[in-house]
Amino acid sequence: MNDNPNIEKQGKRIPNIPKKPQKGSKFNIFWVYAAIIIAIIAAQFLFTGDSGKEVKYDTFESKMLLTGDVDRIVAYQTEDLVKAEVYIKKDSLNKPQYKAFKSTSSFNVSNGPTVFFTYGGKFADLRAALAESQKALPAGRKPISFQSENRSNPLASWFLSIILPVLLLIGFWIFMMRRMGGGAGGGGQIFSIGKSKATLFDKESQVNITFNDVAGLEEAKTEVMEIVDFLKNPKKYTDLGGKIPKGALLVGSPGTGKTLLAKAVAGEAQVPFFSLSGSDFVEMFVGVGASRVRDLFKQAKDKSPCIIFIDEIDAIGRARGKNGVMGGNDERENTLNQLLVEMDGFGTNTHVIILAATNRADVLDKALLRAGRFDRQIYVDLPDVIERKQIFEVHITPLKKSEELDTEFLAKQTPGFSGADIANVCNEAALIAARKNKSAVDKQDFLDAVDRIVGGLEKKNKIITPSEKRAIAIHEAGHATVSWLLEHAAPLVKVTIVPRGQSLGAAWYLPEERLIVRPHQMLDEMCATMGGRAAEKVMFDTISTGALSDLEKVNKQARAMVTIYGLNEKLGNITYYDSSGQNEYNFSKPYSEDTALTIDKEISALIEGQYQRAINLLEENKDKLIQLADILIEKEVLFKDDLEEIFGKRLFENQGESGTPGHITPVEA
Repeated sequence: MNDNPNIEKQGKRIPNIPKKPQKGSKFNIFWVYAAIIIAIIAAQFLFTGDSGKEVKYDTFESKMLLTGDVDRIVAYQTEDLVKAEVYIKKDSLNKPQYKAFKSTSSFNVSNGPTVFFTYGGKFADLRAALAESQKALPAGRKPISFQSENRSNPLASWFLSIILPVLLLIGFWIFMMRRMGGGAGGGGQIFSIGKSKATLFDKESQVNITFNDVAGLEEAKTEVMEIVDFLKNPKKYTDLGGKIPKGALLVGSPGTGKTLLAKAVAGEAQVPFFSLSGSDFVEMFVGVGASRVRDLFKQAKDKSPCIIFIDEIDAIGRARGKNGVMGGNDERENTLNQLLVEMDGFGTNTHVIILAATNRADVLDKALLRAGRFDRQIYVDLPDVIERKQIFEVHITPLKKSEELDTEFLAKQTPGFSGADIANVCNEAALIAARKNKSAVDKQDFLDAVDRIVGGLEKKNKIITPSEKRAIAIHEAGHATVSWLLEHAAPLVKVTIVPRGQSLGAAWYLPEERLIVRPHQMLDEMCATMGGRAAEKVMFDTISTGALSDLEKVNKQARAMVTIYGLNEKLGNITYYDSSGQNEYNFSKPYSEDTALTIDKEISALIEGQYQRAINLLEENKDKLIQLADILIEKEVLFKDDLEEIFGKRLFENQGESGTPGHITPVEA
């Protein structure tokens, strides 16, 4: 093959000049707007008639006024003269004498006065002259007068009626052309609606968050750090034949740090990072979502190696064909289809990685989760006690704290808290300390902050009658007594009858963190929860509405034992739980009516059995229950040490002291 740009042809060397593309006539929308403006200007001149022919007053009087041809007269003052426009009756316009005066527009449309005359003086002078001229009218003829009008300068009127509308149209035209010509650079342009709304972080706008700012999440950080390392050193992996993972899905409960982890990836990778939300693809216009997906991946490919982060991807990634409403939202499905095509269409050498975050992985489309799209699913769990301590150390760093503050103690007091919850606790503690005019945030401020977040705002001024206060104290003392006497019930931290939020009283527990739960452990917890209502039954031989949250909790636990975990002997090893989340689209139960009746009976038997068990325990310790309630009425808040004085040392101290506490559970009175 000859690589020379010149071609050998018939013994002569002819330059290989590329053909110029033929210029075809292109349609320009500017001409449309120009034509509209010209048409409006032409209409102003073509369809506007003149003000008629000028005649003398004598001619008007003898040939028009006295002959009865005048329909009306319109007069207006101009300096020291009165100008009067005369409109002739339509029937009289056909007379030969009016052909010379007939007023028409350019299109032969009569729309103005026929003639006009000027009269020296004021309106009164003209009115007197018209009256004098019509003295000798025949009987039955009504005299004609004039209508007076105030008219501005003719030049100003012409400017307002013709020039100003044209200028406004030209200004609007220029404004629209600039908006349309802005391209993808502006978010409000008409033709940029299909452009991606992703925020780009690159060398000019780097994210300052790194993995050092992310406490805990060690396993998740290990996974994403490998992705970052691949983007920094791709040759290290490709030399061994490895391929880049195309996507990683961050799954976890709200507040566990999925978005924070993605920000850390953006700060560490030092590559272009596109960040957007799943809802940014959703638009009321058809096809916009798919267009934005195409534009996003086009920009990413141009800037590769790079990372795309889609937060809350379930907004567009929900399983197709599962819409609850007939017809569904085809636009959302089209957007998902385009996303699937773009993710699978990238070659392994493009160095574009997609990160996504969601707390609803169960509703995502299976095609989105297959290998080749999201190759990895990284689970971001709630932090354990060690990770909570690390998170506390990060968030209390900017606070002015007391020297004796123990982060390990705070970690044990906040089981089940996410990273966002811990950040909120630290902020609330600082606000509480400031409210009390303290110079530093101490341990009690953090404990008050935990109470404030979990239980709600303290309401010491709430009006409660003495009988109601005693009923609340008996209820809370019942919880404390039963939980103290049962081995597997969560150990009590404190009990209070001070109203908080919607509750009239609360018992605070520090449950053990368990990876698996056995039936007798769940039954002990249910029995402790029913202790409040059981105490009311033992002391007053009646019950109240104060156990609503208790009943809600035990019903959920009993139903889970029977229908989810297969812990019921009568039903056996069977579960009706669907981890894929598809049951929500079914219109029928996954069991028969007979089985439903059995489920209801077994749930009721479990709850009533634990309720009776709590009554028996309280009957045996009725004197201690009364003693505890009396002290509670007096002090309003009791702690673990107060219960030890009444009941003695708890026999099951190994629970809750191992450093693995669970969730603090407020129990409403």
